[in-house]
Amino acid sequence: MTSTRPRYFIGIDNGSQSSKVTVFDAHGRAVGEGRAPLRPYDTPRPGVVEHPDDDLWTSIGEASRAAMADFGGDVADIVGVGLCTIRFCRAVLRADGTLAQPVMSWMDERVSLPYTATNPDAAYVTTSSGYVSHRMTGAFRDTAANYAGMWPLDSDTWQWTDDDAELAKYGIPRDMLLELVEPGDTLGTVTEAAAAHTGIPAGLPVVATANDKAVEALGCGLRTPDTLLVSLGTYVAGMTTGPRNVPDATDFWTNYASEPHSYLYESHGVRRGMWTVSWYRDLLGEEAAAHARAAGVSVEDHLNSEAAKVPAGCDGLMTVLDWLAPGDAPFRKGSILGFDGRQGRFHIYRSILEALAMTVHDTSARMAAELGTEYREVIVSGGGSRSDLMMQIHADVHGVPARRAEATSTAGLGAAICAAVGLGAYADFDEAVSAMVRPGATFLPSSDRHRLYRRLEEVHRDVQGHTDAIYRRSYDIFG
Repeated sequence: MTSTRPRYFIGIDNGSQSSKVTVFDAHGRAVGEGRAPLRPYDTPRPGVVEHPDDDLWTSIGEASRAAMADFGGDVADIVGVGLCTIRFCRAVLRADGTLAQPVMSWMDERVSLPYTATNPDAAYVTTSSGYVSHRMTGAFRDTAANYAGMWPLDSDTWQWTDDDAELAKYGIPRDMLLELVEPGDTLGTVTEAAAAHTGIPAGLPVVATANDKAVEALGCGLRTPDTLLVSLGTYVAGMTTGPRNVPDATDFWTNYASEPHSYLYESHGVRRGMWTVSWYRDLLGEEAAAHARAAGVSVEDHLNSEAAKVPAGCDGLMTVLDWLAPGDAPFRKGSILGFDGRQGRFHIYRSILEALAMTVHDTSARMAAELGTEYREVIVSGGGSRSDLMMQIHADVHGVPARRAEATSTAGLGAAICAAVGLGAYADFDEAVSAMVRPGATFLPSSDRHRLYRRLEEVHRDVQGHTDAIYRRSYDIFG
């Protein structure tokens, strides 16, 4: 970078529960932040899960205005915007780019099926990023790296298929698809209307990124196949990266990465992962909250502090995290088993954390075997990574150093990195990551605890095989 004036980049992260907008300097430091929650989903009938009204754009506007108000620098030094939104959503637009119907959530069963035309006003079918891109720039242009799933995209070329038979499988006429660009390409510039809504200066270039998980991986500094990223969110999974498209993998699936023609490999994961942690925290209620207030800490810090006193393995208590059953096994339920009188509430809390780590270790190890790689370190991101106990459990379970992602909004940082590369602030993604991603604290594994967890994981892996028959029978009673 040759300019003596500071340069800033805005990262927009429209997630599953909120929109987060952050202004970063050229070294990846957050210098202005804003967040706005998304409203609860509308579920007018079974299988339909929609974002109400224009909630995505509304929350992005609110979060952007808050970030710009928090930014203390000169807005003339803001170079551009990186845009990242939730993956696997579907938006149907009119010819003028407005919503013809509510945006379908990633949980809506229609997004896993071919598009069916139901609205005569429909002119375009796109992702949430395509919709927000148009709201920001006025252009009908979207990143190719957010079209995993039921889209007629050639996963090798990152272009729409030109095979009419393939197009027909997805139900989307070619003229209803947006123009594609790659991560780092400019989508357009902020319009006057978007500037009024967001507080972001008109005329700033808006740069394409990828899907939210790929951008999170970039913001965590995931660059090599020997590093595993564990993303602690509502859905918890392991991820690594590489140059090969592996369309028919058995123990993982291949997603698009934030660097053009690179790929993000994702293990099978845990549905309602960190949700289950929050569920148990809330179940403990006022008693836990009162102890936390008395100690002058958050409820989470109180639980982590007490659970850290529980021995690894929780005296034999095990949790199997099926609080949300998969579609192919609707009878399945979560289990907590192994009580013998030694365990208390903090054993249960720790066992949930251990179950998250052991499940991801098991699935990511199978992914590594299929890819022919080994992990030398684990990066942990998401709100749960703020817990020292969670970090130590991951180090001990995986048996390699576990590094905390330093940025509080890794997806926002990844979006800003895409903008910085695309706008020429850095020569390439490696240089930008080196300059903008700072490593957080590293936790080293205990060999004794790692051996214990390996033995426990062998048992944990077999629990479902014994409980499935029981839950099939109780499903007939309780559903």
